[in-house]
Amino acid sequence: MTPVVKAAGGRVPDGFVRQLENRAQQAGFEELAIVRAGDFPGQHEALARFVATGHHGDMKWLQDHQERRAHPSGLWPQVRSVIMLGMNYGPAHNPLDDLQDRTAGNISVFARGKDYHAIINRRLRQVAGWLHRELGADVKIFVDTAPVMEKALAASAGIGWRGKHSNIVSRRFGSWLFLGAIFTTAELPPGTGQKDHCGTCRRCLDICPTRAFVAPYRLDARRCISYLTIEYKGHIATELRAMMGNHVFGCDDCLAICPWNRFARQASEARFHPRSVCDNPPLATILKLDEAGFRERFKGTPVKRAGRDCLLRNALIASGNSGDVALAGDIVPLLGDRAAVVRAMAVWALAQLLPPFEMAQLRKKALDEETDSQVICEWDRAEMMGEQ
Repeated sequence: MTPVVKAAGGRVPDGFVRQLENRAQQAGFEELAIVRAGDFPGQHEALARFVATGHHGDMKWLQDHQERRAHPSGLWPQVRSVIMLGMNYGPAHNPLDDLQDRTAGNISVFARGKDYHAIINRRLRQVAGWLHRELGADVKIFVDTAPVMEKALAASAGIGWRGKHSNIVSRRFGSWLFLGAIFTTAELPPGTGQKDHCGTCRRCLDICPTRAFVAPYRLDARRCISYLTIEYKGHIATELRAMMGNHVFGCDDCLAICPWNRFARQASEARFHPRSVCDNPPLATILKLDEAGFRERFKGTPVKRAGRDCLLRNALIASGNSGDVALAGDIVPLLGDRAAVVRAMAVWALAQLLPPFEMAQLRKKALDEETDSQVICEWDRAEMMGEQ
């Protein structure tokens, strides 16, 4: 039997990568590929261009950590290899079908189950711990919480390729893969990157409701519904609101339309399956949530990341787009909400649903004590709409 190398950077025994793959499968991962820490061409330039054009929006951490993010050694100088792992989170049906119910708040597939960070973190620890025991190499694990360009590393390693929607596409799982990374001081034999199989297809670009793609493979996050509903905490631009439909947390449109999803399958991890609280709840239910109710309903799920105020902001936009006048009864109380962003979107939503004379009656009462300039601006816009 070939002795196991105990020194980081030493020769890895024959068959070790296969053993590593077996360990990863036992831990629940469906994909594994390896890339040398130095095999990362062009990423610094791509990230610098993304930031320089302002396409990162308010995601200041991308700007602040460019050097660390652009190359694995910027985060950990001792790293020699990166092991990229993937877990399938495919839905049981096409999430585009869920957009038909305009009275439901559409939540992205990745957020309908338990928070994937904790699940993947635990499983990465299992694989990384085994690797450390076998080789004596140092390891660090990352799950979307550090300046690591997981998608670029996954493409370089060969888990899939970067689709025109800028996400990883897999021949086995389509667009539905969670990624995790193990950095190690061991020098492991790398895989080979996959060919781009997108061809002339541009369905992911054309389906985007807000036209967030400035070119194939290039996203302007400031127009992306996922960014707007999760990362961005301010007042969403008026011209984008009608385009958002009933999306209240994330957006799967560009992922779901990908033809490679014909090979996708439902996630084998039951905790990724939809929970009733996150499976596109009625907008009326979301609109009634106070802070305590929000925390209780969405604890342990990715939706909690948005915060109550932003989720209600998003739900109010979806309500305005729904055409359901019955929602007005749940929206009117929010004209007095403690959060200005909620009050402002309540005005906008009501202006889409109610006739001008009812808006005029609400305006007088609501503006008696209003001091926020953005909310007042929304009332002015609503009044101009009524006069047209």
